[in-house]
Amino acid sequence: MIVQFSGWKKSSYSNGGGNCVEVGQVPGLVGVRDTKDREGGTLAVPNAAWSAFLTGVKAGEFDLS
Repeated sequence: MIVQFSGWKKSSYSNGGGNCVEVGQVPGLVGVRDTKDREGGTLAVPNAAWSAFLTGVKAGEFDLS
């Protein structure tokens, strides 16, 4: 299935170093792609999974310390 995500956004924390991802949306899904290789593919995840991931990031679950 081919999904055309829209509203691609890059993090406001991006420093222009080229190591960034963008996220886009369609109803029910969030797409994640590499800013440097936009044609290289998109990871599509359900909204609930994306929300759980963001909650974990904000809680520090993925910190490397």
